[in-house]
Amino acid sequence: MTRQLNPIFSDRPPSIFPTMSALAREHDAINLGQGFPDEDGPAEILQRAAETTIEGPNQYPPVEGLPELREAIVYDQKRFYDLDINAANETLVTSGATEALAAAFLGFLQPGDDAVLLAPFYECYAPQIEAAGASIKFVSLAPPEWRLSAGALEAAISTKTKIIVINTPHNPLGKVMGRDELDIVADAARRHDLIVVCDEVYEHLIFDGAPHIPLMTLPEMFDRTIRIGSAGKTFSLTGYRLGHVVGPAPLIEGVRKAHQFLAYCSPPSLQKAVALGFRLGDEYYAAFRTDMQAKRDRMARGLRAAGFDVLPCEGTYFITVDINSVGRDDDVDFCREITTKAKVAAVPLSAFYHPAIADAPRNYARFCFCKKPEILDEAAARLKNYFSEAR
Repeated sequence: MTRQLNPIFSDRPPSIFPTMSALAREHDAINLGQGFPDEDGPAEILQRAAETTIEGPNQYPPVEGLPELREAIVYDQKRFYDLDINAANETLVTSGATEALAAAFLGFLQPGDDAVLLAPFYECYAPQIEAAGASIKFVSLAPPEWRLSAGALEAAISTKTKIIVINTPHNPLGKVMGRDELDIVADAARRHDLIVVCDEVYEHLIFDGAPHIPLMTLPEMFDRTIRIGSAGKTFSLTGYRLGHVVGPAPLIEGVRKAHQFLAYCSPPSLQKAVALGFRLGDEYYAAFRTDMQAKRDRMARGLRAAGFDVLPCEGTYFITVDINSVGRDDDVDFCREITTKAKVAAVPLSAFYHPAIADAPRNYARFCFCKKPEILDEAAARLKNYFSEAR
């Protein structure tokens, strides 16, 4: 067969996550590269999923999601952000946040449109946008603060711009956008009549008492914003692949029409289980955040003891180090080195930049800390021993 495949996907290298996970398995390394917890979430959710699978029915649920889950999402939005969402036409259940993003980009964009991305960014954004036929304008966030510049954002916007994509808390940076940066995005969106796609899957993992501020809660922003959440991230059940989108009815309808031709629906038993999860008490969310913050602090101490300069981590379950501090200057080579020799896997930050960005930094690596304490301690010990011997 000589037919060319779609170069948007075929010409890209494999995703960094399965690549590094496979290398970790091959070398029996501790995998702190791919972001998934090593323990499942609340037992009540697991029990509900098992019971409802047996009870049935296990047939197609509504394309927009089961009513009980959409009502639970509405409860969640009101409870945490005082958002008044209509379950019938302002919510959508998707097969993970990644599918929600794909449905949003396909539903909103067409050839000739531009989308603005803040670099670095989660790896699925660019190929999904390009597959929709749109072009991308990049706004680079400068280390180590990674702050958004109003001037840089304005320079990236033209008459062809239709959407801005933001991710807060941010993967891979662990950065949380404060009100000042959100105001920059909101101001640009209002002045240029833009849609904002907000990836907020780590909304319940913000540390040190800081709040999460959804962009759609800012003045005049609800009607031009969608926010995407993830039950997998909120309840440490990443294999469930259940995401959700909330926003104004016209935008949700646009996402739903694309969603129906992608995944169509998600397993009804898992939807029922997650509906229970959204109604868990405040103690669950407090304990979840406290536990992950303790793991962040533990991982940071271990990395510093191994000789790394550790960047601030305000949220998510990822922490970034400057590899120059251990005498390395290429993040891809560094991650392969520590996976094969120190037996600890991480991912290079340069994997979160588009190939067209020539000046992407190459001296940062991301470690995932949503693991058992003893695993984090062992990983830190291996890195310390390796770099002590390497010196």
